[in-house]
This record gives sequence, structure tokens and C-alpha cells, in this order.
Amino acid sequence: MDRIKLEILGLSSSQSQSGSFALVLGETSGNRRLPIIIGMFEAQAIAIEIEKIIPNRPMTHDLFKSFAHNFNFSVKEIIISDLKEGVFFAKIICDDQNRTIEIDARPSDAIAIGLRFNASIYTYEAIMSEAGIVLTEESEEEASELTSEFSKKEKPDPKTKSSENIKDFTTDKLKKMLDEALEKEDYERAAKIRDEMNKRN
Repeated sequence: MDRIKLEILGLSSSQSQSGSFALVLGETSGNRRLPIIIGMFEAQAIAIEIEKIIPNRPMTHDLFKSFAHNFNFSVKEIIISDLKEGVFFAKIICDDQNRTIEIDARPSDAIAIGLRFNASIYTYEAIMSEAGIVLTEESEEEASELTSEFSKKEKPDPKTKSSENIKDFTTDKLKKMLDEALEKEDYERAAKIRDEMNKRN
């Protein structure tokens, strides 16, 4: 089967399912996009790895990486392997230098783990033909906005005060807020605060 290499283009709140996120993958040598609806926890795990935020305690996918390193195996690639009745399936390809093993996984978990190993992501032409979306000129600009906008495209947390604007705080206050967000493991908020601090540097 013809394989297609994918890259992560964006992560944004899903408008169709509350509490879910749309992970947008794109073929590296074409203009088709493969959107996959994933859960909040997996979206957070993907976002904090891309944003290089270090949690105070290891998350599940970080634990997998530590486990893998301690048992001398690594993740070589992720394959979005199947699509049945609108549900995507994936495989994690692992290697211990003696043998290669395929592990079934949800695409969201597979990609969150693959990111931690710098593993390439692939799918098959049949899946891309069935579920891929070809960008029109009108949607090109929208897609480019998704790229590197992982945290900023998310809808505000209803628990967060709507009147609060992190731009209004001093840098010292933002540092304190960042520490508090990391302590509470609120990585979405931490990413937004970090982005604001980076703008000022």
C-alpha cells in the first residue's frame, strides 16, 4: 500500500463535539488535510510536547517514554492504519534493535507518544482518499493560521474569569501565574502565559 507522510498542522477546539479537539494532519507533499477528533487529555498531551512545556510530574505519555528507554526500545513511526465507520485506528511501530513490533493504539495516543520520540507519522492513500480534505484557496489562509497556533486556537476555559486578560499583568506576575498553572497541571493556561512572556522578550 502507498504510504503518505503526515505532519501536524494544528490543534483547535472542535465545533462539532463539546470538550473535544480537532487534530489537523497534512500530507508533507500535497495539500490534503486529515482532521481527527480527539479528547481533551490527548490534545493537552500533544500540545505540551509541541510547546515544550515540562510538567511537574510525568504525564502518561511521558511515562511510556521512560518505560521504553529503560527497556531499550524506541518508537520508530506512527501509522494511521485504518478507518472503520468514521473511527480511525493507528499502530505504534516499536524497535529494540532485534525485532520490530506493531502495537495497536488510538491515533491521539499514538501521536502523543510518537512526538516524544520524534517519530514520523504516516497513513495510507486509501485512508487519505476517503477522509482527506483538499484545501481550497479560501481555506488556505485558515489552515496557515492553525499552524503553530496550538494553544491560541483553543476556546477559553469557562472556569477562567472572562474579564482576565494576561496582557494586563506585569512580567513578574506572569511568572508567578505560570508557576501556579504548572503546579495545577493546567498546561493550556501555562502555554498562553508562556506565549505572552515570550512576546515581551
